[in-house]
This record gives sequence, structure tokens and C-alpha cells, in this order.
Amino acid sequence: MSALRVAVIGAGSFGRQHVRAIKELAAADLVAIVDIDVDKAQQLATEFGSHAYDETGELLSKIDAAIIATPTFTHEQIATRLLEAGIDLLVEKPIADTSAAGERLARLAERKSRILQAGHLERFNPAVKALEQALTVPLFFEVHRLSTFTPRSLDIDVILDLMIHDLDIVLSFMRETPAEIHAAGISVLSPRVDIANVRLSFPSGCVANLTASRVSTEKVRKLRLFQPGEYISLDYQRQDAFRVAVRKNEPNPATGEFVSQNSPQFDFSHLPVERGEPLKLELAAFFAAVRDRTRPPVDGFEAANTLRIAEAILDKIREHAELVAETLRRP
Repeated sequence: MSALRVAVIGAGSFGRQHVRAIKELAAADLVAIVDIDVDKAQQLATEFGSHAYDETGELLSKIDAAIIATPTFTHEQIATRLLEAGIDLLVEKPIADTSAAGERLARLAERKSRILQAGHLERFNPAVKALEQALTVPLFFEVHRLSTFTPRSLDIDVILDLMIHDLDIVLSFMRETPAEIHAAGISVLSPRVDIANVRLSFPSGCVANLTASRVSTEKVRKLRLFQPGEYISLDYQRQDAFRVAVRKNEPNPATGEFVSQNSPQFDFSHLPVERGEPLKLELAAFFAAVRDRTRPPVDGFEAANTLRIAEAILDKIREHAELVAETLRRP
């Protein structure tokens, strides 16, 4: 089977990473890089052996699939045009600037029988895959995603910029909608929310506590899961998952009797992780879905639902901000 003809829309930092990864995969032929700043697109095209364009119009008959890595507010317009033209898409997270827009894209892809995958990269982190296999009955999540400040993605709040990765992971593990949301967040170095803490309570009784910051002095990407008899700590950056489990009280092999334990004993182990670059794994999954016409790992409807929860969190943050403002106004 011939390689898929692929275009990358957006020549910024995300677009560059997609371009690099695609050139290292045999499943696709990078035929175009598109950006309204055609000079930026040309620089990437020259570096990676492709062709530069300033818009998608003349490309529609030349590509099978595209990656959209443009600012979030442009996703719906660009994706709509490409889906209408019969192009399969991977759209960087968040899939759109509102959940309603994400839902519209998902329904359009469904009507057009097109593949629409959202770029929730951490789904493809090998440590996340290992943790998914170890899930039993999740009781509590503690998640921290901290980054130093950069001028990138300041058109969206930290919830949609960073925390949405962890929202997606927790929601995919739980497969239920939070029954209650508590949230607080503040702006520090941008007009948007730069740091936030969220507590999600699920109908099953599980609680997830998530913190995201883009004004930290260090980079942290960690998730901790507590479930009956064990605790698992996942480090996204190291692609590592470490388990601490209460040792089961097993019978003495010689006598068949159980040994009395006055205090719990623990087993320590690393979950088996087959390391790999998440971006390449994500792209490979997308290309496979395009070739085989199968549902992608994170489709438009799932991405829109995650965005809907993110919007509910932002509503709670606004409510909290109004409460604080009212308190400060009191004599």
C-alpha cells in the first residue's frame, strides 16, 4: 500500500514537531506544510523536504489526510473545510474553542464518513498504557502538570492548554461523568487563568484532584492513583509507573496455614512499560485508522466531551473568582 499523502497545517512549535515525526515514519508522505506566514512554512519545508503553501485550497485534491496544529480558535473553520472536502484529520487539542464546535466537527466527520482524531497526546504515553492495564477500582487520583512560563498558547486558559491532557486521561479511565466539580484558578502572567486546582467527584465515589500551572519554576508531569490495596505513581516524562501494593496474606506452602501479620507487608515494583515517543505512536494510530477506516483512539465526540468538562471547570473558576471579589469588596 502506498504511503498516505499528508499535510501539516500550522508551522508553529506543534506543527514543527508533527513535521519532524511524520518524516521519521514510513506510513506517510509529507506533501505539504501550510501556514498563513508562508515564509515560516517555507523554512520548515526546506528543512524537511516538503512544499510550502499559505492556504489549503489548491491542496484538497493532493492529500489524503491532514494534521491541524493552528491556534485553537481556527480549528473549526479549517477542519470544516477539510472534512467537507473528504480529508481525514488529526486536530491538536483542544479540538475546538468550544465543546459545541467540537460536537459539530464530530457530527460532520460522522456524516462524511471521515476519520477525526483529537491530539490528546498523553493517551499514547507508554506509561499511561501500562497504568490502564493495571486499573481495578480507582478511588483517588492526584495529578500535577506544571510548566515554566512561555508565550505559547496564551490564547487559551491553562485548563485547555495543560490540564485537558489529564482530564482526558482520568475521564478515559473512569468512563463516567463527574457528579460534582469544585475549581479555583488565577491569572498571574497572562490575561487568562495560569494556575488552577480542580476536584472532580464521580458517581462511583472516586475523587480526582488536578493541579495545572504554566507559571511554575519547574516542569512536573505526574499522576498518582490509589485503588484497593495499592498505590501507583506515574511519571509522564520518564514514562515510568511505580507500584506499591499490600502483600497478600498467602498460606505457608509447607503447612497450608496462613501466617499472622501484625503489620502490613508491601511489594514494590515497576509496571512493565515499552517506551516510545508518544507523538509517533499517536500519528501511527491515526494513519492506521485512516488506512483501515476504523475508529481512532480519541475521536471527535470523546474530545468534545472532555472539552465540555473543561468548560464546566472554567465556569466554576469564574464563580470562585466572583466570590473572592465580593469578599474583597466587603468593608
